[in-house]
Amino acid sequence: MASVTLQGICKTYNHAAIVNNMNLEIRDGEFLVLVGPSGCGKSTTLRMIAGLEDISDGDLYIGSTRVNDIAPKNRDIAMVFQNYALYPHMNVYENMAFGLKLRRLGKAEIDRRVREAAVLLDLLPLLDRKPKFLSGGQQQRVALGRAIVREPQVFLMDEPLSNLDAKLRVQMRTEISKLQRRLGTTTIYVTHDQTEAMTMGDRIVVLQEGSIQQVATPADIYEKPKNLFVASFIGSPAMNFIEGAVKAQDGEILFINRDVRLKIPEQRAEVLRDMDYINKSVLLGIRPEDIQVGIPSSEISRSGIVHTRVEFIENMGAERYLYMSGVGENTIIARADSSVQAHVGELINILFAMDKIHLFDKETTSSIFLPKESVSLFS
Repeated sequence: MASVTLQGICKTYNHAAIVNNMNLEIRDGEFLVLVGPSGCGKSTTLRMIAGLEDISDGDLYIGSTRVNDIAPKNRDIAMVFQNYALYPHMNVYENMAFGLKLRRLGKAEIDRRVREAAVLLDLLPLLDRKPKFLSGGQQQRVALGRAIVREPQVFLMDEPLSNLDAKLRVQMRTEISKLQRRLGTTTIYVTHDQTEAMTMGDRIVVLQEGSIQQVATPADIYEKPKNLFVASFIGSPAMNFIEGAVKAQDGEILFINRDVRLKIPEQRAEVLRDMDYINKSVLLGIRPEDIQVGIPSSEISRSGIVHTRVEFIENMGAERYLYMSGVGENTIIARADSSVQAHVGELINILFAMDKIHLFDKETTSSIFLPKESVSLFS
């Protein structure tokens, strides 16, 4: 096993930066996920680590060895691709053994490794089958097995589940996570699917336009987003955002726009005073699960109450998503229990959990409430 270190890594095409000054330390044995929208540089980063793309600038280390100029086959890594890349004329055993034969390992050692991996991946009954007789999930397990038998220092996985159906993706991400914990191999996993990122990674790297936006645990990424992009990208349904301004009135600190007037809890109000945000424009963010739906009219004097109109209801079985208007420019989405009674067109009161709100600087898009000590989490 080994750590992987990226120091000032850059990749340019025709003077355009695809990956921009990336600094990142992947710990020995860690499962790290690179996530972001299409074109953000995550697959390019993985391919540079693999040696399939040249590095324009910066230094890449696997363990203590600088590998910029080392050929892919000598980096002691194994890569699992999106399209599985199995040889159609070879059976499962031959596909898994092929790389080991190229390394001139003995027959007994090859057989040992292939059969041990086949047991791990429940492939023993399938060793004689050709890829065309396998399901998508079985083919993906063969691709994983081919990587495992190499016993590399680092696994690289480039959107390996994107070709599978939804049910199989859930099953396979569980299998990959359990397998990685069992093997303890340093793993770098690329996906555009935030659910995969949140459920699989020890840490997540959120990328946008070739730059790291935040590096943190899944819980911190979700609960303490560093900026507006991370807050909007992670979470389903996405975080709600409302434009407004911070105001001081009658000894209270308020978030105000034409539709709402919300009192900021005292602890957070102190932060806004100390950071001189009074009379400044901000964006308020709140997640759908932090909005309570159907507040009785008798409680409308409570701080955090907002009046809305239900525009659409999405039934999800045990819960419902309510889409509401009347709060700024954007639709507000609330997650509610299926027992909550609401109807399209109905005027209802909702309650914001004000201790759960996020505020973002309108100009820099940075989180205002992010604790200073959290900065060390980001690369």
